[in-house]
Amino acid sequence: MTKFEEEVKRPVFGIGQSSIKPALGKAVEFYTDKVKEYHNAFSDMNKYIDVIENALDKKDEEIIGLKSQLQQQALPVVPECVGSYIEECKEDGVCLFGIFADASRVEHDMPDLVYFWLGDEGNNDELFARAWLDGYTVEKPQLFYLKNKMTDDFLYTNSGKFSECEKNSMSWRLFKKSFTKAEIESMETGSYELVPVEDGE
Repeated sequence: MTKFEEEVKRPVFGIGQSSIKPALGKAVEFYTDKVKEYHNAFSDMNKYIDVIENALDKKDEEIIGLKSQLQQQALPVVPECVGSYIEECKEDGVCLFGIFADASRVEHDMPDLVYFWLGDEGNNDELFARAWLDGYTVEKPQLFYLKNKMTDDFLYTNSGKFSECEKNSMSWRLFKKSFTKAEIESMETGSYELVPVEDGE
């Protein structure tokens, strides 16, 4: 062999099994480990997603329950004059703050009945705000029959004229026979007993 041939060896063509097997085994082991890692990661992710979905489902149920409770909560009950005033103000674009600012002035623009109900009569400012924001039910005024204490007949009115009749008579069925407190206070009803009208009468 020449010196040149000794320094430069000719490469061996073809890779033998003994030379590639260990490298191939390591590659297969590496990729197998990685596949297992990814599989475990995906499995953990799916478990995490299930936990999150269950938590969201519970929250959805809780929200539905709370909405149901809110819907079942009774709306505030306000007098008819207050309900009308709320509607008028909303139509005119008046804001809730403007109403309370007006109520704090001596020279207010709101109707006196609303003004007195709002503050002087019972500090109904929170009730008014709830009615404004959440809606309201108009208070049905208590109605009364006026029963003559001496004759046991009931007062009724027909075209502005007052008369008396027995309960369940024709006049009883045809004419106005129940009155609000305000109506009664405007009449002189000295010898009459106030009989509350029951629901459904």
